[in-house]
Amino acid sequence: MIIKTLHGALALALSACAAGAIAGPVGYGAATTGGGGKTPVNVATFEAVQAAIDNYSGSGGLVLNYTGQFDFGTIKDVCAQWKLPAKTVQIKNKSDVTIKGANGSSANFGVRVVGNAHNVIIQNMTIGLLQGGEDADSISLEGNSSGEPSKIWIDHNTIFASLTKCSGAGDASFDGGIDMKKGVHHVTVSYNYVYNYQKVALNGYSDSDTKNSAARTTYHHNRFENVESRLPLQRRGLSHIYNNYFSNVFTSGINVRMGGVAKIESNYFENIKNPVTSRDSSEIGYWDLINNYVGSGITWSTPDGSKPYAMPPTG
Repeated sequence: MIIKTLHGALALALSACAAGAIAGPVGYGAATTGGGGKTPVNVATFEAVQAAIDNYSGSGGLVLNYTGQFDFGTIKDVCAQWKLPAKTVQIKNKSDVTIKGANGSSANFGVRVVGNAHNVIIQNMTIGLLQGGEDADSISLEGNSSGEPSKIWIDHNTIFASLTKCSGAGDASFDGGIDMKKGVHHVTVSYNYVYNYQKVALNGYSDSDTKNSAARTTYHHNRFENVESRLPLQRRGLSHIYNNYFSNVFTSGINVRMGGVAKIESNYFENIKNPVTSRDSSEIGYWDLINNYVGSGITWSTPDGSKPYAMPPTG
């Protein structure tokens, strides 16, 4: 595997958190418009957000302006969070929705888009230290028997957790940062800052998630720091991963598996273990590396080389 050098890539990647006017989405989620020009509805609590969604007919447009402020300093023991009930706003079988955080807002709940739900924007939210462990993702997209979400734009959010190893929680003290599975397609993930997360971005529920062959995902101008893995973990489907910044990644970075195909372009990698890899599945994935920049602190580990069958002797 060869990773080329691109001068100036760091500047491109670090623009992930730059302020300024937000243009529309590009890439696979380019057609997303969310609630469009509907008059924003101000909501300040988890309950108010969910009530506004529940009362919405499901089409025609809904724009929520989240103004709540959660004081993360009130969480004195991060290891108590995973034992508490999950708090997740659910957009189920409803379309044309925008949830946008006001400047200075923050939330201790996640957002889940599920089923026959399309054309959704989640933007400018600060989401951190969720309760609920493996039952709570900061942002999750999931198909089910009623359909698969599509045309989703996840943009300019700040998402964080803790790398603290909590007794009894395994690696699920804080589970997914931005997860999608079971056939979700045409998604753009852009200009997000994700840090202190164990599992950042799942794309494909399991090796048997054949619906994920339909996945079409763009990740661009995101900043990932002090995280363990899944940047993303891609099973099947197609992705374009460009102009992202990866730093202090402790287990693995971009992990493409089960026949997935990724175009990995103009990213910046530093202090990262296994920046681009295919491991931990029965089938490998494939990628095209174009003009990526590799800084210092790159290390590699050897995947498990065991065979799923007996090898007969030769000679």
